[in-house]
Amino acid sequence: MAATGNAEETQLQEMEEEAGMEREMDSDEEEGMGIENSDDEEDDSSEDDKENEAEIQRLEEQLSINAFDYNCHVDLIKLLRQEGELPPLRKARQKMSELFPLTEGPEIWLEYAQYSIGGMGLPGGMEKVRSIFERALTAVGLHMTKGATLWEAYREFENVILATLERIHTLFCRQLAIPLMDMEGTYAEYEEWSDQGVSDTVSQKYKRALQQMEKSKLYEETLMAAEPPKLAEYQTYIDYEQKEGDPARIQIIFERALAENCLVPDMWAKYTKYLDRQLKIRDLVLSSHDRAVRNCPWTMGLWKNYLLALERHGADHHTISDVFEKALNAGFIQATDYVNIWEAYLDYLRRRVDFKSSRELEELRAAFTRSLDYMKQDVEERFSESGDPSCTIMQVWAKIEALHCKNIQKARELWDSIMTKGNAKFANMWLEYYNLERSYGDALHCRKALHRAVQCTSDYPEHVCEVLLTFERVEGSLEDWDAAVQKTETRLNRVNEQRAKVAEKEAHLVRQEEEKTEQRRRAKADKKNQKKGQKGSRPGEKRKAEDEDNENEWGEESEQPPKRHRGEGNQGSFRGGGAEEFMETESGLFGRRAPPCRRQEPPGAKRGQQMAPATVRKTQEDNPEQRKDDCSVFISNLAFSMEDPEKRLKELFEPCGPVQSVRPVYAAKGFRGYCYVQFEGKTSVPEALKMDRREVDGRPMFVSPCVDKNKNPDFKVFKYNTNLEKHKIFISGLPFSCTKEQLEELCKDQGTIKDIRLVTNRSGKPKGLAYVEFEDEAQASQAVLKLDGTVLQEHTLSVAISNPPRRNAANKPDFSRPMGAMMPQAMVYGSRGKGRTQLSLIPRSLHRQTGSESKAENGTAPKPTGGASGDAGFEAQAKPMSNSDFAKMLLRK
Repeated sequence: MAATGNAEETQLQEMEEEAGMEREMDSDEEEGMGIENSDDEEDDSSEDDKENEAEIQRLEEQLSINAFDYNCHVDLIKLLRQEGELPPLRKARQKMSELFPLTEGPEIWLEYAQYSIGGMGLPGGMEKVRSIFERALTAVGLHMTKGATLWEAYREFENVILATLERIHTLFCRQLAIPLMDMEGTYAEYEEWSDQGVSDTVSQKYKRALQQMEKSKLYEETLMAAEPPKLAEYQTYIDYEQKEGDPARIQIIFERALAENCLVPDMWAKYTKYLDRQLKIRDLVLSSHDRAVRNCPWTMGLWKNYLLALERHGADHHTISDVFEKALNAGFIQATDYVNIWEAYLDYLRRRVDFKSSRELEELRAAFTRSLDYMKQDVEERFSESGDPSCTIMQVWAKIEALHCKNIQKARELWDSIMTKGNAKFANMWLEYYNLERSYGDALHCRKALHRAVQCTSDYPEHVCEVLLTFERVEGSLEDWDAAVQKTETRLNRVNEQRAKVAEKEAHLVRQEEEKTEQRRRAKADKKNQKKGQKGSRPGEKRKAEDEDNENEWGEESEQPPKRHRGEGNQGSFRGGGAEEFMETESGLFGRRAPPCRRQEPPGAKRGQQMAPATVRKTQEDNPEQRKDDCSVFISNLAFSMEDPEKRLKELFEPCGPVQSVRPVYAAKGFRGYCYVQFEGKTSVPEALKMDRREVDGRPMFVSPCVDKNKNPDFKVFKYNTNLEKHKIFISGLPFSCTKEQLEELCKDQGTIKDIRLVTNRSGKPKGLAYVEFEDEAQASQAVLKLDGTVLQEHTLSVAISNPPRRNAANKPDFSRPMGAMMPQAMVYGSRGKGRTQLSLIPRSLHRQTGSESKAENGTAPKPTGGASGDAGFEAQAKPMSNSDFAKMLLRK
């Protein structure tokens, strides 16, 4: 029943024209009369009329460029209705109906059937009404929740016209054999209607249908309770019906899903794939493909499958060509989509060519030529790229010429053109050409191709040289071998020289950068010492207290946090925990160097109390042999106010595996917001890393591998992709109050959402950015089209396919440098905002001499260098000075 009825779905356009369009036109005529009357009563200004005419003309021009612009169609119809222009309005509605089909649901079929009853008095009108009802039952009669309405309307029609009892009895029997909601009521009505009772055959069919309805009832209730678009619920229902294996029921649940989600390309792709591989009914398959591309014209995959279905079911060449031309005008969102649709069409043309006949072959060659012109003119003009950098279309053309047409000269011309488009530097392109010559050419042209490859290849010259030498071993003479050896040696020597020059240039740039960094560091240290020297002019007791505070801050018992570099381009992170941590940096985030440590004087009662956590911390970690970096993770960005961090973190990470120790890092003022968690086994580390960015005390907790940067200086962890992610969209301009739930509500109509990630800063505050990952590229593309420019809480959103910038370490600021190194020298300011060029009024004797210091990596304390003199100078700086000492230094000059 379902197969026969759905084969008539191609008549849906007729139904739209006869029922929906005529009814709309009648109402439009009435509205038009009302508009004309209102125009008589209220004279619109001529300026408004001119504006509307200009807008109508602009919309018509836009539709002439892109006929699949749905919003333009809607806006044009609204304006024409306001103007009361009925003929243009009918024409606009007709064009939109041809491109965008009406949703085929029970309501439309019921309305169409009721409309057709009005013509039942005409010749053949009765049979026409019955035919429409039969088509409606075939299309949506299996709809479990709404199908019963059509059955009841059909029976009511037969009752009104006083049809034979046998016809009504047949309708009852057919309905009771189908699992529909409220079947019990229909069965009771049949028992009451029938004078002879219910037969055993009808009763058995009813019981089977009732059992099947009970199985599907759970899925129906889930659908009724779910919120639109219900994609996940429909997919679960479809999977269940496919396991049951009833083609009619599988088809009806697909149709129900598409009635509510007609703009979801993925659902159309699954439906047409099922029809292509399972039912294989020509009219049903082709009509479904046609509906798919009319609802989602921007999806290249649907057009490609449509072309294949047309060829599979023997459609004529004119029909396939028309569909291809429509696809070219559909407005794809990527240049590669046009390459793929051209490839599908060219494959079709190649399969229909009888290479003994010249007519089809010339048509194929003309299509190849047109495709190259289209890519060069239309696609490059729109996308600023051809979409086919490897020239795959030309490669296929060359293979066809060489293999089928035996025209190796044409193939060589095509490959010459390929190489002139920037592909001559790639080894794989030359090897493709060589393989073509090897298969269909001769040894002479193979040798020429390889010699040219050796000369031009820049990515893998060694590989091309090896192929040339192998070829000469098999094919060449001694002279050919000598020439090949000389050619390859010369080329490789030149390549090595170029690489050495590049390496030397890079090393020189690195040295220059290091020198600049060192100069900036020294300038920063001099400026800092100058600032401290100015503080030394305070009265004695105040200076003494300041010295004690500095000594307490930079004493041997304090510790330095490891540097943690976090990139924010794609919410990724570069992290690594060091193996040791004994110094507290003064600058925190930017990792400025700490001044040399002073010797710790015997602390008083108060200082002893302040340094107690650090003392305990050092005692716990005096045995580095017990540490195992491969069993540990580094935790950071914790709140300084966390109480008992060791206990708290142990409870937090115990679900990941047995925790051997927790090593929080303390300083004189308390917990510093980071620590190390060591597990008993390595298997717990991956589980712990999954807790990265979990919110703890209102802040995102960062969890990263524990790696000794001294042993692995290049170790980096970058969590997120930096390449083009076609299945993911990037949203900017979000209000800071936006939540994941609100974002999911905004995006769920566009497809199946796999993940939503709101971008935050280190304190967990949102930055107004987000990434939304969909199930496939088509859904993401649809989301870009529908959501870009959307207004959310008075914020206009910008939506694009996720394409984060590449993370180039050479171009990023180095957060391990001093702050001064991150800006030009002329932009660095001294204390109190004064320029660096101002004269210093502090005596040179008060300036501290800054020696070379080793860089502190991940908590490794910088150590003073130098021999005995260096140690003595270090001790002299570490010794606190009284006011009398300062006086002597001033009088010395």
